[in-house]
Amino acid sequence: MKKSAMGRTALIITMVAVPMASYWLVFRPQNDAIGQARQEIEHKQTMLAKLREETSRNADLERANEEIKRGIETIEARLPNSKELDMIVRQVSDLAVQSGLSSPQMKSAKPVKAVMYMEQPLELSMSGNFKHFYEFLIRVEQLPRITRIPDMKIKRMDDADGNMKAEFTLSIYFQDNRGDKQ
Repeated sequence: MKKSAMGRTALIITMVAVPMASYWLVFRPQNDAIGQARQEIEHKQTMLAKLREETSRNADLERANEEIKRGIETIEARLPNSKELDMIVRQVSDLAVQSGLSSPQMKSAKPVKAVMYMEQPLELSMSGNFKHFYEFLIRVEQLPRITRIPDMKIKRMDDADGNMKAEFTLSIYFQDNRGDKQ
């Protein structure tokens, strides 16, 4: 009976040892490998989500850049080149006469660099009825070109009611073509 008890004990030990050995030698390493693979997949999915977010942001930035580019082109279209300045000066003079003012006396100052563009200051002096002068200013404002009036002096004339003399600087922004390579 001793042999059969030892045989049974050996059988029981073998039956317990085989599953335990299988767990330690086969299943545990596979579970570790599966866990690492899951972590790697999770990490890659996170990175993919970040890449998708960046890609969508890049598309938005690209769209915004296109809108800005179109805006700049629109503004640049309103800027005459240096060769067109004489035409703008004639337009301003014509607007004054059409508005019922005296032909303006103009004195051109030296062009000034204004960031990426140039600014041509014109010192103007004109006289006439204030209502006509106001109409002239509205017409200048409606010109398709970019202009500004940085300073203005208006003096009332005693010869007739509503008459005045205006002295002001009209600055016309333009693109300097001398540096262009066309």
